[in-house]
Amino acid sequence: MTPKQIRLAAIGGGLAFLALAAGIALTALEDNIVFFRSPSELAAKPAVIGEAMRIGGLVREGSVQRDGLRADFAVTDLAHDINVSYEGMLPDLFREGQGVVAEGRFDASGRFIADTVLAKHDETYMPPEVAEALEKSGKLNAPHPGKDGR
Repeated sequence: MTPKQIRLAAIGGGLAFLALAAGIALTALEDNIVFFRSPSELAAKPAVIGEAMRIGGLVREGSVQRDGLRADFAVTDLAHDINVSYEGMLPDLFREGQGVVAEGRFDASGRFIADTVLAKHDETYMPPEVAEALEKSGKLNAPHPGKDGR
């Protein structure tokens, strides 16, 4: 083999190794990828039962029901709602009318079973995914039903 052929073989072997390593890494991460979906997106294209995902929007006014550590509430983008069940301590900032992101799965009855619930951290912050979903629905600056008597 000439030196040029040896270099080409080494470069080809290196590229093959990198492609194999990338393939293995992507396969390992495939089960850990969690997609964000808004209530309107889920109304248009329902989720697969048991698929891990994040949902987000506002906590619907009057929807929170607590029973010990269990909480049931609705997440809305002001166009569609998703019923959520969560077992555990809710964040201190969790309350009706505020932005929330829940991570979990849909069960066979269509209820979203959350493993994690995240709430906004101050009066002006809204999770980027929630703000984008509300903006897409055209209701980002619309008053939330139940607030201020509306």
